[in-house]
Amino acid sequence: MTSNTIAVLPFVNRSPDPDNEYFCDGITEEIINALARIEQLKVTSRTSSFQFKGQAMAVRDIAQQLGVEVILEGSIRLSGRKVRIMAQLVQAEEDFHFWSETWDRQLDDIFAIQDEISLLIADKLREQFGHFEIEDHLVEPQTDSLDAYAYALKARYYHNQWNPSDVKKAIELFEKAIVLDPRHTESYVGLADAYGFLATTQFMDPGEGWQKAAAYTQQAFELNPKNAGVHYQLANLAFFTECDFAKAFEHALESIRLKPNYPEAQQFVAFLYTLEGSMKEAEEHLGLALLIDPLSQETLFFKAFFDYRNGDYKSALRQLDACLQANPNNIPAYVQRSYCLLMEGHYQETLDFIHQIPKDITVEGDKLGIICLAHILAGHQKEAAATLELLRTEAAKPAAFQAHSYLFMAYACLGEADAAFEWLEEALKLNSSVLLLSYSGQLSKRLSRDPRYQVFHERLYGRGGREEDAEQKSALLDDATSEEYRQRLLQFMEEEEPYLNPGLSLRSLAEQIEVHPNKLSWLLNESLGKNYNTFINEYRVAHFKKLALDPANAHISLLGLAYESGFNSKTVFNTYFKKATSMTPRAFLKSADSGSGI
Repeated sequence: MTSNTIAVLPFVNRSPDPDNEYFCDGITEEIINALARIEQLKVTSRTSSFQFKGQAMAVRDIAQQLGVEVILEGSIRLSGRKVRIMAQLVQAEEDFHFWSETWDRQLDDIFAIQDEISLLIADKLREQFGHFEIEDHLVEPQTDSLDAYAYALKARYYHNQWNPSDVKKAIELFEKAIVLDPRHTESYVGLADAYGFLATTQFMDPGEGWQKAAAYTQQAFELNPKNAGVHYQLANLAFFTECDFAKAFEHALESIRLKPNYPEAQQFVAFLYTLEGSMKEAEEHLGLALLIDPLSQETLFFKAFFDYRNGDYKSALRQLDACLQANPNNIPAYVQRSYCLLMEGHYQETLDFIHQIPKDITVEGDKLGIICLAHILAGHQKEAAATLELLRTEAAKPAAFQAHSYLFMAYACLGEADAAFEWLEEALKLNSSVLLLSYSGQLSKRLSRDPRYQVFHERLYGRGGREEDAEQKSALLDDATSEEYRQRLLQFMEEEEPYLNPGLSLRSLAEQIEVHPNKLSWLLNESLGKNYNTFINEYRVAHFKKLALDPANAHISLLGLAYESGFNSKTVFNTYFKKATSMTPRAFLKSADSGSGI
């Protein structure tokens, strides 16, 4: 289990109206997005955490499946313009709630509520995990119109169903949000994403879909050029409509710089690295995507794509089969599975499989191209010649970009390099993203020894600079300041005993000693080698021992003494006492009574 990891489960709708489900899902997603802004914290994406919605599973089992240490769960009750939000943090391995809170608020400023909740949760996680820096605000106001925001939340609810009819409902709702607030960036991003989905799945004319996606993305960029979702959309547009690999890479990297816990952007960066052949970097970003979004079919598809490009066809096939089982309409998975079968030498199986693809999702260009490749590789000369002729006829049609790319691969498989590079030049004239997908693929590798191959590779995938190494962050405090703050903290702890206040937090302690919370967190973890909870509870355990060994307190229960020492939970007290002493409080007293010297 990776450290500094959390999953936010869908908040339960406690409202009388079941239609408020979208609001609960939306608030959950906003908290996920807010926490995802913290670079050192790994937050499970919505796609994976929402897999457990409505399931009666033990928190420990959910955490195990998601690979996280802590689970955030909660509920929302919406009544008119009032909202009650309850949230609690659960330490999964030991299965105890180490923090909970309830908020009763007016909906007039929903973003202030989200910011308040997210900051408090972030503080409690830092106290539990150790140092990471938290911005002063994690949620920025999106709009002044609560109704526009409600439409956008409802739109996102439908969009996340990932089917054409619901995505079209989402479009209608995003458009209503924009009518109420023409400056609502997230609705423009949502519209761009929706039309991009319809274009790539070919549930609308790709040209029209991408044109709309581009227009909405541009509007979003003008409103907020620092929005991670905007740069992700720009990356997709650069790749799929402009065939501009370098530009796609630039925007994809900017997207994860702005939001490191952005699974789609991490997937896309891994995908781009795979295409250019930088497999180490691809694996790194894919690993981050799998950590953030381990149950997403999209992540598993990109893992299959990576394995295919890495020559592990059996692993790729297993994952593609799982993708198709989960979603029988996954067009890219069908195509990629066909390529895997070809590379495994299963030519007849490929031909049988390609005819099993449902007609309503069959992309004829892919079907013809794969059939042609199967006949070529199987040595079926007559069938290969016939399908090659069909591909050449198809290539004569306007915008038949798939045919050009398959002709390039076909001649590569035939070992006819001159013809392959001639068709490559024709494909380049069409500015087709399919060429970016096929050129560096396994089926074109026979050309890799030709001097022209590397020239074209640089032409297609060249991108001036490379991702720069992350700058080493300098220490938050220099040695002198660190020592000054350390002495101030320890003196305050001894003289004022703030740990006796059960409501003490890292932030409130920082205020009392006049140090920024980020600096206090760094001091505790880097200078004293302890997270906040361990630091404070050591004082509380020591205070408990002192009280428990005093005969004057013999009439007070152990739990009562724990409360007087600053603990506010029996479970937390017992957990930390055993961690500090390797025995229970009662065993400690027995040892003391027996004169063991403890």
